[in-house]
Amino acid sequence: MRDAFSEQLYKEAVKNKNIYIVVADISPAGSMSKFRKEFPDRFINVGVAEQSMVGIAAGLAMKGKIVFTYTIATFSLYRPFEMIRDNLCYQNLPVIVVGMGAGTIYNNLGGTHMSQEDISICRSLPNMNVISPADPLEMKSAVSYCVNHAKKTTYLRLGKSGENNFTLNAKEKWSFGKIRLIQNGSKIAIISHGILMKLSFSISKEIQKIKILPAIFSCHTLKPFDKSKFKNICQNFDLIISIEDHSEIGGLTTILKEESYLNKFKGKLLNFSLKDEFINDYGSQDSLLTKHGISKKLILKKLHKHIKRSFA
Repeated sequence: MRDAFSEQLYKEAVKNKNIYIVVADISPAGSMSKFRKEFPDRFINVGVAEQSMVGIAAGLAMKGKIVFTYTIATFSLYRPFEMIRDNLCYQNLPVIVVGMGAGTIYNNLGGTHMSQEDISICRSLPNMNVISPADPLEMKSAVSYCVNHAKKTTYLRLGKSGENNFTLNAKEKWSFGKIRLIQNGSKIAIISHGILMKLSFSISKEIQKIKILPAIFSCHTLKPFDKSKFKNICQNFDLIISIEDHSEIGGLTTILKEESYLNKFKGKLLNFSLKDEFINDYGSQDSLLTKHGISKKLILKKLHKHIKRSFA
């Protein structure tokens, strides 16, 4: 996904000389390397100085530039948080704060490199939007939107590398602020965002074995949330499942619980998200997610009794 980000940003920069990127201790590669070589005056590497990264971005934005800040998610957001809040959000500057390798992707480096609460933090900030693309294709659409239409500070949540494209045959086009239908279905709706979209499709294949085709939705925009579309989902589905690589507090899980209550949803809502605790597991990301209760096996085990009870 980071490659898709770099590629799309480079394409946009070729067309628009006002695009700048300020990075913190990230070695350029691929299209990002092309960006640095062809537009050296618009590529700024501040080193391990994330607060300065945000301050420089704010100054450039005040001069009318389209600015992206970019580094690993924990350092992109947590270390310069005060500057993001005061320099960017308080002044309502349309800077794009890019967090690469978000969620549990860097689990092998420990809790200091995991951003399991980043969406919650960003959603709480006034004048800040949150986008979490499900795959490289959505990432490209998100970058294009940010360059051409973003009016507020935006947190753009990236995966890392190697993600497949799951939205190639999506039933609806990507649109900022809109829950997107990826796969038609009935009775069961699976809603996800970010890198765990792959798990949504894996779960869907298993459910189809009992002659039920679940609908799959990408909730790529977490703030603002598409209340209208979710109300429609509540009215047309009996079981809603959410899957995300984020804390159970403040992310998609919290949003859907609140909106389900407000919509007087009569069906069943099942949420699969990270526990509100630090779990040390320095093996694979899948191993850590399993300890948080997020795996194909664990999700299907929990779903089985609900599906059997509701759709037998």
